[in-house]
Amino acid sequence: MILNRRFHLGAWGYTPRPMSADPLQRLCAAFQQAIMLVLGDSFAGTDPVIRASTKPEHGDFQCNVAMALGKRLDRQPRDLAEELIAAVDLTDLALTPEVAGPGFINIRLNPEAVATAIMDMDTESLGVQKDEAPGIVVIDMCGVNVSKQMHVGHLRSTIIGDAFARILERLGHDVRRENHLGDWGLPIAMVLHLIRTRGIDPVTLSLTDLDAIYRDAQALAKADHAGLVAARAKNVGPHRIAELETQNEAASEFRAAAGETLVVLQSGDSDLVRDWKTLIEITLDAMNEAVELLGVQLNPEDNRGESFYREKLPAVLEWFESRSLCHEDNGAMVVKFPDRKRPLLIRKSDGGFLYATTDLAAVRVRSQETMATQCIYVVDARQRDHFKDIFDAAEIAGWDQTPNGRHVLYSHTGFGSVLGPDRKPLKTRSGETVTLASLLHEAITRGQIEVRRRAEDSNAPTHGLSTKELDTIGRSVGIGAVKYADLANDLVRDYVFDLDRMVAFEGDTGPYLQYAHARIRSIVRKADDNGSGATIILDTPEERQLALTILRWNDTVHATAASLEPHRIAGFLRDLAENFNRFYQACPVIKTADESTRRSRLRLVDITGRVLADGLNLLGIDAPPHM
Repeated sequence: MILNRRFHLGAWGYTPRPMSADPLQRLCAAFQQAIMLVLGDSFAGTDPVIRASTKPEHGDFQCNVAMALGKRLDRQPRDLAEELIAAVDLTDLALTPEVAGPGFINIRLNPEAVATAIMDMDTESLGVQKDEAPGIVVIDMCGVNVSKQMHVGHLRSTIIGDAFARILERLGHDVRRENHLGDWGLPIAMVLHLIRTRGIDPVTLSLTDLDAIYRDAQALAKADHAGLVAARAKNVGPHRIAELETQNEAASEFRAAAGETLVVLQSGDSDLVRDWKTLIEITLDAMNEAVELLGVQLNPEDNRGESFYREKLPAVLEWFESRSLCHEDNGAMVVKFPDRKRPLLIRKSDGGFLYATTDLAAVRVRSQETMATQCIYVVDARQRDHFKDIFDAAEIAGWDQTPNGRHVLYSHTGFGSVLGPDRKPLKTRSGETVTLASLLHEAITRGQIEVRRRAEDSNAPTHGLSTKELDTIGRSVGIGAVKYADLANDLVRDYVFDLDRMVAFEGDTGPYLQYAHARIRSIVRKADDNGSGATIILDTPEERQLALTILRWNDTVHATAASLEPHRIAGFLRDLAENFNRFYQACPVIKTADESTRRSRLRLVDITGRVLADGLNLLGIDAPPHM
């Protein structure tokens, strides 16, 4: 995965942004300065290797840089650690650090510094800072093909792309979502030809009908030339050979007829163009229904089909030819790369263009006309090599710079498959690919059943709500369960689709986080006070740990945007909910006798709830106030 140049901790090193409320960032900056004071400017940018302590009794954080530097400089790590402690300025941030073991530096934060940082976060932004140099970001997501049903693969590309968009918008970028619609070429012409051959008015069709026609067209166009060669070589008999000859001849005739239909479509025939537009409308109507169910922000103007780029393809070829950036190979035009044998084919020997040519046209529009500084392609992992070739060809063409001189970052976010209980790609009982619509409706139904069941308890916060209100919550639970299960995993990994586990209110699930948020909102409602303006006091370990977790929010968002790994936010939210539950078990809030402690805890609770809601929103998950 391609990383951008924003903040990173760990193996990638540390590049500071403007100071945030997170003590970790402030500690990193302070120790980075101390390293330079002790060892010189040549050590600028050294990662201080500061991590949250695994043993809170020893401190809040541990700095391990002396271990690595000691080995590198052939010096005793403990001695180096003592020098760093003497040089570091942690005024108003931490108590004097202590050296432990062979050279670890234990750091305990000043409680007042933590409390002040939390109160500084109590704003509309919740301490999340905008990027210093935001730009235009194009996210290629969804990837629907005309006349085909959306399937579980579209679920992943859609919700992953939407999460990226929400996160980058949160950091101040101008994000353009794009559904790269497969609406052009021979497959579409084959559907149009078959519809006309069968005398069907496309206006009468549903997407299910179109999907069946699409599969019929693919079957009619399928030849088996290799099978015919093998049958003749093995002398399997005249009957089988005749069958294969008939199949291949019929397939050839069908493809030729579809090719003629494509030529007529390309010429702008009004009747055929009308039918073609009808197929697009049917497809997009079904897509919009799924997108609405998912709560994904994808507007009609965000659909840009392959047909949009068809008139731009000759210009792409001319750009490469006029600059000697491509070469002829048996009549075809290819772009060659110095580090691999496979070239990128951008025009076939018969003069036809390919998907690669269309993708290059899209790259050119996005970087040179839209002026995007980042282009993210959310397409399944099998397309990795294709996009590497496209991005490298774009760099060769000079499209890695916008016309105003800003660098363009291209990245492909590949994702794995959604599996069934048998750990094979998710299918229906009849062996068909699961449609996205059926999957979402099943998830909503399961969410609604679970919410209604829990509402039967007279002590439940939802007891007494109307069926409509419960079903609205259930819809949020079902969709949120699916989204969280997807985004909480490393994106390139396959995962098993298990609704029983996904809709559970316990464990690492979306409903668990939604319930934690609803519980917090219930506390604030009952108190009729969110602690606004109260001085936060962190007297207990549970209060302190909850506060330290909250303070990680800004850097979690930035690290997620940099790595394009939404499971970082999911992991943070899980930690936050778990630490809130520990706090709530140990620290009475409403029933606390001391008023200053009561209002301090209410303010801490309220901030926790708002951060939870913010994080769920960045993942595209609703945060119902009642559950």
